[in-house]
Amino acid sequence: MDIFAEIADERRGLADLLSGLTAEQQATQSLCSEWRVHDVVAHLVVPLEVGIPTFVLAMLVSRGNFDRANVRLTRERARRPFGELLEVLHRSADSTFTPPGAGPEAPLTDVLVHGLDIRWPLGLARVIPEQRLRSSLDYVTDASSRGVVPKGALDGLRFEADDIDWAHGSGPVVRGPAEALLLAVTGRTTALDHLTGDGVPTLRSRLG
Repeated sequence: MDIFAEIADERRGLADLLSGLTAEQQATQSLCSEWRVHDVVAHLVVPLEVGIPTFVLAMLVSRGNFDRANVRLTRERARRPFGELLEVLHRSADSTFTPPGAGPEAPLTDVLVHGLDIRWPLGLARVIPEQRLRSSLDYVTDASSRGVVPKGALDGLRFEADDIDWAHGSGPVVRGPAEALLLAVTGRTTALDHLTGDGVPTLRSRLG
């Protein structure tokens, strides 16, 4: 799989899907607690426009806190019109930027998860190709990539997708659609209501 080609296609598909949103939909609360739909799109634009020097400066201003730097850069771009942000997402979809030390699975997971953060509250359907979901699920459940997963949340549990061929781990089972699993393991508690299995109560308690 050419992951960068998959990322580009996902970005363009999301931009096209969101192009007809009303002002009310743009202002809808996303699954990210601090961000509206408009803000999430602004976040997706950040790596397409912000170079390493600008990000380093944001980190310095944020006293080395990655999350605060990210929020700061997102807030700056969220001042722009929604349509303009979608144009950037579509036009710059072929960007191959990856965070330092990370591979292409990181930006793929970013656009998939944040696309779901937008689509679920709005009830927007979009079929994500199976290979993209498998790649992102492998990435977020890999011990070396758990910076995107609440620490210890996945330990001793088995995750099984019931709509694609994917499973991970051992222990009490957490089972459900791949989209819901991807959201749950990245800390979106809303997705837990779409999952079944003896491991769900444990995962719920760990996610708070």
